[in-house]
Amino acid sequence: MVQLPKLNELGFFEIRLESIGGLGANLAGKMLAEAGVEGAGLNGVSFSSYGSEKKGSPVKAHIRFCDLNTPIRDTSPVERPHIVGIFHEALAKTVNVISGIYEDSTVLVNSRKTPQELKEKMKLIGGTIAVIDATGIALEEKNRVNMAMLGALFRLCPFLDPETMKDVIRKSLEKKYPQTVAPAIATFERGFQEVVFETFALPEGVSMPAFVRADTPVLGYETQPIGGLIINPGNSILKDLSISRSGMMPHFKEESCIHCAQCDNVCPDNCFVWEERPDKKGRPQMFLKGIDYQYCKGCLKCIHACPTDALSGEREEEGYAEAHRVPHLFDLAIR
Repeated sequence: MVQLPKLNELGFFEIRLESIGGLGANLAGKMLAEAGVEGAGLNGVSFSSYGSEKKGSPVKAHIRFCDLNTPIRDTSPVERPHIVGIFHEALAKTVNVISGIYEDSTVLVNSRKTPQELKEKMKLIGGTIAVIDATGIALEEKNRVNMAMLGALFRLCPFLDPETMKDVIRKSLEKKYPQTVAPAIATFERGFQEVVFETFALPEGVSMPAFVRADTPVLGYETQPIGGLIINPGNSILKDLSISRSGMMPHFKEESCIHCAQCDNVCPDNCFVWEERPDKKGRPQMFLKGIDYQYCKGCLKCIHACPTDALSGEREEEGYAEAHRVPHLFDLAIR
């Protein structure tokens, strides 16, 4: 039987996956646990927690491993992970994806940034940062992000055998989707080979932030506003939905647009911004100004509806949405 590298006070080695719906973190957690149980002879459990079951909403997958003599009686969420797998880098905008980590924990991020850049962005004090361009690999191999992330996770878990994972992939996919087995294995192998990591020692005299349970209420009897007022507005006008994009986004070329509004007809979130102007004959007409990327979830339905090449699906680059956003004008909204 293999030896687990680290254990908590209950005898568990714990992994938490931070993702959004549609990237396959739930399935990745199940396959990871299966590989540990069947291939490494460990006790293991996997389960997920999420709100609305739809593409783009935040998802967490929790995996626990222990030796065969340790019973698993704890099915609470993993709050002190030894490894965190972040399937979607933009989640850090609204979710504390590194909460509860130890000073020697490993944080795996789907990103094209360097470990040093991610350390500064996520305000990580110490630990190991691993980076894999899982989205790029998935697009090139015509497969899913979760297979590349699984490959990287196996590289970070030396007690797991990659060959066992390939058998799990075959068993999971070959009956219903035999054509996806080869791309999935190729994506897994690239994730295993291409992950890079760097360890940052905790500065002398500095300690990790104190652990705070996830279920600790933000507003209690001592901290709530006078009268119990809810002072944080939760309407969709003020929300930033950009974290729902899973790697692709539409680009708009105004010179090719015929202002037919086919894109607006299929957009589920009213992302397209219009203004009334006179046409060549002086008649009033609605012209498309651009896209309000604050509400764009990257579904790309507009790309398929566009009869010209005015809209194209491109890999999202950091800063592009902010630089090219055309904001909606809501007269009654306070920003």
